[in-house]
Amino acid sequence: MLDLLDALLAPFARLMVALGVPFADLAERLKAHYVEAARKACDGKPTDSRLSVMTGLQRRDIARLRDFHPNEPRLTHLSRLVSLWQTEDEYAGKPLTKSGPTPSFEALAWEVRRDVHPRTMLDTLLAAGTVAVEGETVTLLESSYQPLAGSEDQMAYLARNMGDHLSAATTNITSDTPPFFERAVHYAALAPDQVQALELSFREGQAKLLEQLNKDAAAMKALPSEVAPVRFRAGGYFYHEDST
Repeated sequence: MLDLLDALLAPFARLMVALGVPFADLAERLKAHYVEAARKACDGKPTDSRLSVMTGLQRRDIARLRDFHPNEPRLTHLSRLVSLWQTEDEYAGKPLTKSGPTPSFEALAWEVRRDVHPRTMLDTLLAAGTVAVEGETVTLLESSYQPLAGSEDQMAYLARNMGDHLSAATTNITSDTPPFFERAVHYAALAPDQVQALELSFREGQAKLLEQLNKDAAAMKALPSEVAPVRFRAGGYFYHEDST
């Protein structure tokens, strides 16, 4: 079974090495997640002995880690800012003045968070290439906020996206009827320019679909509802490498 997981473990190992995460620290964290997963999957009372059998960990590790609970994923306020900029009627994706009453970038930034100065948000979006500034006008260039490479925001973004993708795949594997959409198209032995053309088509199609989903979800969220809230995440990826 572990041989089948090498394609998953290899890029994760590369990421951990690139981030300078020692294996001992990762192993300790993974133990905690093993205990948490076994506790949730356990039928009946999750005793230390039972969790030890399910995970292969020693009972002293179980006792030490059984109170572990994963942190909630950190939300990126800049992603929400860009989303509101596109979906709120006052902003509607239009260029905004830097400051002043609604509609302005300052007003939008204060709407998203009161504990971060609008100038800080603007500088971060500008550095990431999400917006452009000319004089007193701020223009939205991208339909989503893509954090700078290597930043904590980027790592949080990756963790949320890949975590939900893997959660969907795991649920599909462990369910009699796979409930989540998860599909991919894969070909080999194509020319580089052919792959480049396909990637461009994919990017354009994904951008259009995600933009529409964003607008639809924002409109739905504004409607009154008496049921418990549900979150969702939809995304896509395109990867290629040399066949040699």
